[in-house]
Amino acid sequence: MHAISFIQDLAVIMLVAGVVTIVFHRLKQPVVLGYIVAGFIIGPHTPPVGLIHDEQTIKTLAELGVIFLMFCLGLEFSLRKLFKVGATAFIAAFLEITLMIWIGYEIGQFFGWNSMDSLFLGAILAISSTTIIVKALNDLKMKNQHFAQLIFGVLIVEDILGIGIIALLSGIAVSGTVSSGEVFSTVGKLSLFMIVALVIGILLVPRLLAYVAKFESNEMLLITVLGLCFGFCLLVVKLEYSMVLGAFLIGAIMAESRQLLKIERLIEPIRDMFSAIFFVAIGLMIDPLILLDYAWPIAVITVAVVLGKMISCGLGAFIAGNDGKTSLRVGMGLSQIGEFSFIIAALGMTLQVTSDFLYPVAVAVSAITTLLTPYLIRGADPLSHKLAGIVPQRMARVFGMYGEWLRSIQPQGEGALLASMIRKILLQVGINLALVMAIFFSGGYFAERIGGYMSEWIADESLQKAWICGAALLLSLPFLIAAYRKLKALSMLLAEMGVKPEMAGRHTARVRKVIAEVIPLLSLLVIFLLLAALSASILPTSELLMLIAVIAAIVAAVAWRWFIRVHTRMQIALLETLGNHQEPSEH
Repeated sequence: MHAISFIQDLAVIMLVAGVVTIVFHRLKQPVVLGYIVAGFIIGPHTPPVGLIHDEQTIKTLAELGVIFLMFCLGLEFSLRKLFKVGATAFIAAFLEITLMIWIGYEIGQFFGWNSMDSLFLGAILAISSTTIIVKALNDLKMKNQHFAQLIFGVLIVEDILGIGIIALLSGIAVSGTVSSGEVFSTVGKLSLFMIVALVIGILLVPRLLAYVAKFESNEMLLITVLGLCFGFCLLVVKLEYSMVLGAFLIGAIMAESRQLLKIERLIEPIRDMFSAIFFVAIGLMIDPLILLDYAWPIAVITVAVVLGKMISCGLGAFIAGNDGKTSLRVGMGLSQIGEFSFIIAALGMTLQVTSDFLYPVAVAVSAITTLLTPYLIRGADPLSHKLAGIVPQRMARVFGMYGEWLRSIQPQGEGALLASMIRKILLQVGINLALVMAIFFSGGYFAERIGGYMSEWIADESLQKAWICGAALLLSLPFLIAAYRKLKALSMLLAEMGVKPEMAGRHTARVRKVIAEVIPLLSLLVIFLLLAALSASILPTSELLMLIAVIAAIVAAVAWRWFIRVHTRMQIALLETLGNHQEPSEH
């Protein structure tokens, strides 16, 4: 009986969604909005008859829709794109998210909502909708214009920061409070986990997918992709992070495989089906009475979203050195909320920390801003011309001088090359240290379980810790040696740049050599002190710690070249995957 009622619900959802989306397509409105309207039509709050009987199963399917939405966002994400977007994306996204969280919180407090509702409202307003913006720019045939590329860059950074917001909100919802130390700890652990997951994932997953692709079976490839997606989501949940994070990360990892275009084609119908159910499930939760009761807050929040994002994103783009017209187009193009907002609103409901009215309010604001998006993008140019006529000439001159000054301070020629080399070295050091920290964190996380296995032949707890700490240090040696060599290269570069012959005279070579030796050693000392602080739970007695350090030093000295070879192979494999990830036949 349950199966029949479920099939009936699914049939109703798909039939009504199909009819409504055809109408919306003919009216040239976003299909996503059609799904929400379809859910509203068949929902329990719309008279005369409730057409859906098994709402719980529909909600479970909607959660699958969230996983597939975030997985496909991950597939569209690219590490190379992130490195190319430059300062505009980072500054605009950071300004937008900071300002919108504050505005949302203040609006909630103004209407007398509780702190958790206000905080979640701020987070709901912070992230713009990738799906809606891409669709609108496609329809307007503006996808390849410069401002559109800047918008895509901001969206990439927003997606990453959005994942962080979800992780933070989950922690705040559970504990009920938030402290600055807790925020830094959560962000630090999350960043570490994301770096390690991406590095290890990019080394392993594309190779596995390439092996499966050799069998030339779409079925095998699809099942492998789905298995990896759900398996990784499960791992992330076990580590007490959100499933959303797992889906996004495994998508970003698969985005670096040569089978990306084939995976996107195979996953697209599944994504469309489950994301349709997700958006219909959102419509099911809309209560017209709540929308009428909260019409004034909805109107205020809608205006705040449009103006707040226009100002914050436009200002961020301008600060990064773009002209006024481009900055305004970026700001107006990002002036809406969408799927990420629904996910954050759903998180509040799932954790039972937000009021019932917040979800339908978020949906209503998203629907209104979605309808406005094409008109805002089209209206950016006329508005910029009007503003150019209003702005006093003196102010326009100041703005022009600011742009010229920014361009003048950017390193040129040899300076730009040196800056690029320094950034590359620091990035490599950062990745190696993240892997080392992850190894020690894992040792601390599994210490109790490993100690239980070891207790049969090693009863002394301090000796158990010594073995775990020693194993972690041994596994870390290739990355520590690589970090030391990169730091030495950086020190030599800085010494060459900083110590000029006219300053040090005949001692120039000696001073440079001292600097090149001292900086890496001091850096390693700081790294070891940091590791000791982070892995306090697996640190043995000081005598055993000294013994481990001596043994590690001997192993490093004896197998130095072997460790370098192992790390070089891993680095080459990583760069090869990042450098060539699409099938030639699909270009």
